[in-house]
Amino acid sequence: MCLLGETGPRLFGIGTADRLRRQFAREGATSCLSLEEAAKHDGPVTMLKADAVLDQPLISVMMKTPNLLLLGEGPAGETPLAAQVRGPDVLATAELLSDRDSRQSHMLDARTPAELGVQFWKALRKRETPYAFAVSQANAAAAEWRVFRGTYKGATDIVTKYLWPVPAFHATRWLARIGVTPNMVTTIAAFLMVLAFWLFLRGDFALGLVAAWLMTFLDTVDGKLARVTLTSSKWGDIFDHGIDLVHPPFWYVAWGLALDWPATTFWWVIAAILGGYILQRVMEGIAIKWLGLEIHIWRKLDTLFRQVTARRNPNLILLTLGVLIGRPDWGLLAVATWTIACLILHALQLLQALNAQRRGPLTSWMTHG
Repeated sequence: MCLLGETGPRLFGIGTADRLRRQFAREGATSCLSLEEAAKHDGPVTMLKADAVLDQPLISVMMKTPNLLLLGEGPAGETPLAAQVRGPDVLATAELLSDRDSRQSHMLDARTPAELGVQFWKALRKRETPYAFAVSQANAAAAEWRVFRGTYKGATDIVTKYLWPVPAFHATRWLARIGVTPNMVTTIAAFLMVLAFWLFLRGDFALGLVAAWLMTFLDTVDGKLARVTLTSSKWGDIFDHGIDLVHPPFWYVAWGLALDWPATTFWWVIAAILGGYILQRVMEGIAIKWLGLEIHIWRKLDTLFRQVTARRNPNLILLTLGVLIGRPDWGLLAVATWTIACLILHALQLLQALNAQRRGPLTSWMTHG
């Protein structure tokens, strides 16, 4: 890669040039050449304006597409941001990248992100045109918000999708600027997870819910912080997702034990919740292995169902409502009932998908126009 011009302002504590270097390093391009070195390079060079901010999927596209000129948003409208050329064309391309009328180039194929057809980001299970823009002090705040929004999954629960984004953005921006790492946030979330379990077990349901909701908030923040600062790691991913996968059943057991129900009632309710939780996870695994597709992104209806399916955050809503009306027992019964209902719906969903696969491979609705 070869960076041209001055770096843009810092976004989430990282200058635009450093951000580009980290992104390209993730794709295996670790050499950053000067303009003179790039002109002598015997091979492809990705040239970028140092004040450009590109969505990660575009990095791979830039590296794999010869003679591509990427156009993005600039202060005065459409502007060239990056190009993939070979050494002999580097100097001419450097001049071209400073010319806004770049669509007149006969040497390169000028495209905006929307014209590249890169609209489905599989890693985040979403359909979205990747962003590409030049950053200045004037639009730095808007750029941070756009980068932050780009870290969200397309299929997630209603709390994560609608309640957390604004407060999580401000928390993520503040933590990034003071140098807090994602793993630090995950560690605090793990402490709150244990605290919620202990409070539920004591019957302090309201305080336990405060700890639980704070934990779920930080569970959103740590992932967003890792993505916007480009510091995600294999261990961090295991740490975060391992906690997510394991802890909800312990909360429900602690809640049930504090209710002091008859043993028969307790075990029936817990069996419904834990059995339904495990079986739904198994069904999701079957979908990935046999269908090659996450079941929640097959149809638009499936993605909408993911917002309220019996996972931690929707279940916490039910538990909170139970406490607010003074009936924590009803809250846990509601979780059990909703878990069984979702188990049945997931079974129907999986059967429909397996039947549809007989007519050909399944694709996500997000990959369609």
